[in-house]
Amino acid sequence: MHALSLGTWWIHWASVGEWLMAIVLIHHYNPDDRDVHTRRIAWAMLPALVSAMAACTWHLYDNAEELRWLVSLQAAFTLLGNVLLAWAAWSLDDSERLEDQI
Repeated sequence: MHALSLGTWWIHWASVGEWLMAIVLIHHYNPDDRDVHTRRIAWAMLPALVSAMAACTWHLYDNAEELRWLVSLQAAFTLLGNVLLAWAAWSLDDSERLEDQI
């Protein structure tokens, strides 16, 4: 645990907690019964949460070389999360445009 200062640890874990809370709140948010689109955003946020937890785990073990694979896992889940969030946001925007045309 010597890899990060106490303040940096606090920020890391607070960010993970905030992200998890955002996922839960978005999952339960249901404007105008369009839960498919808002829940899609919540599900798309999960890979980023896995990425953050992989980073915290690697730092927890002082950036041990035998756990370096966590860095690759973090990168892969960050990429996946960004792609899924972009897709979910696009589909939410697209669904709103379709409703405006009706």
